[in-house]
Amino acid sequence: MAAPTLPTGSVPSSALASSAGRVTPASGRLTALDAFRGLTVMLMLLVNNVALGSATPAQLQHAPFGGLTLTDLVFPWFLLCAGAALPFSLAAMTRAGLTGGARLRRVLERAALLYLLGAFVSSVTAHRLTLGLGVLQLIALATLCGALLAPLRARTQALVALLLLALYAAFLTVGTHPAGTGILDELRNPVQAVNDQWLSPLGLRGLLSVIPTTALVLLGALAARPLATREPRQIWALLPVGVGLAALGVAWASLGGPPLSKTLWTPPYIFTCAGLGMLGLLICWLLADSGRVRGGAAVLAPLTIPGRNALVAYVLPILVKVWILQDWLVGWTGRAQPMGAALLTLAQRHLGPVGGGWTYTGAYLLAVWLGLAYLARRGLILKL
Repeated sequence: MAAPTLPTGSVPSSALASSAGRVTPASGRLTALDAFRGLTVMLMLLVNNVALGSATPAQLQHAPFGGLTLTDLVFPWFLLCAGAALPFSLAAMTRAGLTGGARLRRVLERAALLYLLGAFVSSVTAHRLTLGLGVLQLIALATLCGALLAPLRARTQALVALLLLALYAAFLTVGTHPAGTGILDELRNPVQAVNDQWLSPLGLRGLLSVIPTTALVLLGALAARPLATREPRQIWALLPVGVGLAALGVAWASLGGPPLSKTLWTPPYIFTCAGLGMLGLLICWLLADSGRVRGGAAVLAPLTIPGRNALVAYVLPILVKVWILQDWLVGWTGRAQPMGAALLTLAQRHLGPVGGGWTYTGAYLLAVWLGLAYLARRGLILKL
């Protein structure tokens, strides 16, 4: 995301110049970012379209308050990837001669476009006009803040991220709710109180989430620095950092701190997701870019298809689902049903509830991937 975009992950051949000093990335494409972002896209499509009903595995559902499943990692990994792309995007702007006010205008324009695209998707899904915060809107705001802070020195970025999370943790701990101070559960918490009293009337419910998600974007930008240099010693530093952040998040939540919660974007949740995401990026680099694993790049190649066109991979399936699968009525099952429901019914009728559900879900994922592969072959990549 050059601010708000879901970027291609290409590595610029020129230096990444900023007040942080000069980071010189190697030329060529960095497959790790594309592949990890593609993995995140496919996980998103899986958890949003699994058709197993009560047989859905726990890892493909959101965890109860205070828990963490694979499903809960998808959105934060999107934000981590957005942050990881920021150094490359800013370097591309520098190469294009965009500095100062021109760069700021480009960052603001991209954020505005992504926010409006998110509002369009939210409105289509809700069947009414809404300008409130959805997935893309939150990504737009968090990456806008991250892009404005990205030129800072690495140490300063880290301090800003920690400060944001510390302030947010303090708010969660001492903030008030009509039920009392210090209460922090799924329905009674300071975030809920602020949303109900101040933000919901403005159509901005969830705006407080920009604080912890900006920290997550900054952590992603920090993780990209060693990947940009292609220096193995620096890249391997992601191993202890990733393990340390994940352990810190779990330990903090376990020892009486704020619980792991995607709903509230609690700091332990941010640390845990960031740490696991850094380890995911490291694994992708080891397989595809390190030269240590023969055939590793070929193994990850299918993931780069959705990874390089992640914005389309998010928006287009939603539009197809709302406008076609949920809207077009067909009589394939002997009665009028929405097309998606009819396809699922046919699959389950012939293969059983579980087998048919997996077949429907797998076919959906394959159809999206094939569509993205076709677009990639034609060079149709959407970037804001």
